[in-house]
Amino acid sequence: MRFPPFNPYIAVVIGVLSVSTSAVLVKLADQAPAAIIANYRLLIAVVLMAPIVYSKYRSEFRLITKRDWFLSTLSGIFLAFHFILWFESLNYTSVASSVVLVTLQPIFAFLGTFFFFKERFTAGAIISMVIVLFGSFIISWGDFQISGIALFGDMLALLGAITITGYFLLGQHVRKRLSLITYTFVVYGISSITLFIYNVALDNSFTGYPIDHWWIFIALAIFPTFLGHTLFNWALKWLSTSTITMGIVFEPIGASVLAYLILGEKITWSQWLGGTIVIFGLFLFIMSTSRKSKVTIARKNS
Repeated sequence: MRFPPFNPYIAVVIGVLSVSTSAVLVKLADQAPAAIIANYRLLIAVVLMAPIVYSKYRSEFRLITKRDWFLSTLSGIFLAFHFILWFESLNYTSVASSVVLVTLQPIFAFLGTFFFFKERFTAGAIISMVIVLFGSFIISWGDFQISGIALFGDMLALLGAITITGYFLLGQHVRKRLSLITYTFVVYGISSITLFIYNVALDNSFTGYPIDHWWIFIALAIFPTFLGHTLFNWALKWLSTSTITMGIVFEPIGASVLAYLILGEKITWSQWLGGTIVIFGLFLFIMSTSRKSKVTIARKNS
């Protein structure tokens, strides 16, 4: 493999910083409903991607089967509700609590593979999940002491982690058959349509927002959506999946720092303690599952 044009670890750092802006940007768009913010984030992303897809990837649409369309539709619906739930959680709880809890996606993904694909648990995975659950309990207990509304926001963030897991599990088969650009374009398009229908059903207004909100919608489409996830996918060519996932675990730290600097949100002792325990548990979980994957591959090749 040729040498990368620049250090892939730098790409991961830039990617983490980019995705860390998402929660703060959503908080700043406080005059728009969560579903509207999500709708414009994905719609603008689809519009920006359209010329590239049409010029370079339109032939791939012939490869999409009826089953692929079905799975992509379900995946897009799950992605839409992930954004609705997560963005809505930010109206009730802090950036620190919301982002830490929504980052539990690797745990839910592993649980999903256990129930649907009979993936076995390792002792390390079980221990790390107990640690993560303990840290999550501390965060939720601390937020409940502040207010029941904050706890409600925590629950929405957890549901957001579950729905993003559904998005990944449903789309992994289609993702293997299509390029990243084509698959992302299809799923984002379906998710945008889902959000449009949802907003029409709730009679949410698509216009009438301050000019700074429109810049926020564009920033959400560019920074966390494109710059963040595109760099992660580029870095996968040079770094392992576990390395990328460990980098993403730092998103709550970046988001919390930005929330403090931009929004003036202070972190409570329970968020510090619980967040640290959750991040530590996620590190152990990722290391345990990645080690198991390497052992399984070695056995298959032996």
